[in-house]
Amino acid sequence: KVQATHPDCSVVLYFQEQEDECLEIIKSERLMSAPPEPPGQRGCLTEWDGVSCWSALPVGQSRAVTCPDIPNIFKKSKALIRRNCTESGWSFPSPPYYNACELEAIGNETKAKASYFVTMKILYTCGYSTSLAALFLAIGIFSCFRKLHCTRNSIHIHLFTSFILRGAAVFIKDAVLFSDESVDHCTMSTVNCKAAIAFFQYSVLANFFWLLVEGMYLQTLLLLTFTSDKRYIWWYILIGWGIPMLTVCIWVVTRLQYDNHGCWDDYTSLYWWVIKGPILLAIFVNFLIFLNVTRILAQKIRSPDISRNYKQQYMRLTKSTLLLIPLFGVHYVVFALFPEHISVDARLYFELVLGSYQGFLVALLYCFLNGEVQAEIKRNWGKWQSSMESNIFNLVTQDFTA
Repeated sequence: KVQATHPDCSVVLYFQEQEDECLEIIKSERLMSAPPEPPGQRGCLTEWDGVSCWSALPVGQSRAVTCPDIPNIFKKSKALIRRNCTESGWSFPSPPYYNACELEAIGNETKAKASYFVTMKILYTCGYSTSLAALFLAIGIFSCFRKLHCTRNSIHIHLFTSFILRGAAVFIKDAVLFSDESVDHCTMSTVNCKAAIAFFQYSVLANFFWLLVEGMYLQTLLLLTFTSDKRYIWWYILIGWGIPMLTVCIWVVTRLQYDNHGCWDDYTSLYWWVIKGPILLAIFVNFLIFLNVTRILAQKIRSPDISRNYKQQYMRLTKSTLLLIPLFGVHYVVFALFPEHISVDARLYFELVLGSYQGFLVALLYCFLNGEVQAEIKRNWGKWQSSMESNIFNLVTQDFTA
């Protein structure tokens, strides 16, 4: 999962929830209101002052509330603010919120945060742009050279495509949610923004499930020693694209039915486990495959019956996949075990900045550093050079014989 919500949205949503609860109380009081009382004896009705909800009181009494329990906004959360109910209504809060709660100095911090997020956006924009260029080039290489057409490279192409979708989803999400600064992205709830978030989650799910397919295919190669049975590619496609699609559809229906507020990018919702659960399951299964493949390799390397060509043929694929499985899974598992508000900066850095270069790393390991790909490119480059030299020789010969 990639964090899609600005950290300050939790503060906005907190006050919005508190206000909604207070307004519900006010509404219920109006429906159950008693006959009008004489002036001066009516008391004070429930009131929302923008920070706290003050319950109804008779004239002459007072009420005290604590500061809102929001980290990085109020230094102290145990201080009490009092208001008296007078004949003219509620008195002003005493002491004022900014004294009792010791508000953090947010002016410079807000500017620093704005600068920080601008820097983060530049970094991950560069990362995703680099990854997209590398992935398109890698797909072009696998598609152009006929000798590279096989089940293994077809799975690589699907994995590359999932990373392309992920990069495109990030840019689409930014364009929909953050392009217009006048729009409050914390409270916006449009079809476009929900569709952008759903597409983003689908691309992340596809990433992890196609990496799972890479692990499954590698284990199949080592166990069954076949490489050209194309019937299994449809099962891989069903796992890599079908399960993420089914998961996202269930999540969308669940949000529409039970939690259809905001832009669906709040990861504090319990329904977020509809997305998080399958990803953690894919990582767990891939980790088991990681252990099993390591065990199988240790046995085959020690076996004298395995030919040297067989070992060299699959060691490159094995090294790449065994590197990617823990690399892409460990940080997700670590952050999934902690609440969303903990280590926000570290989470954003790993998921946005470092995550933006994952596509480039995949293209590098599976394509650009692949000896088979390098050999095919060199062979075709040599053929092209020979063809050019032959054409030049023929032109020169024709000039002399003319």
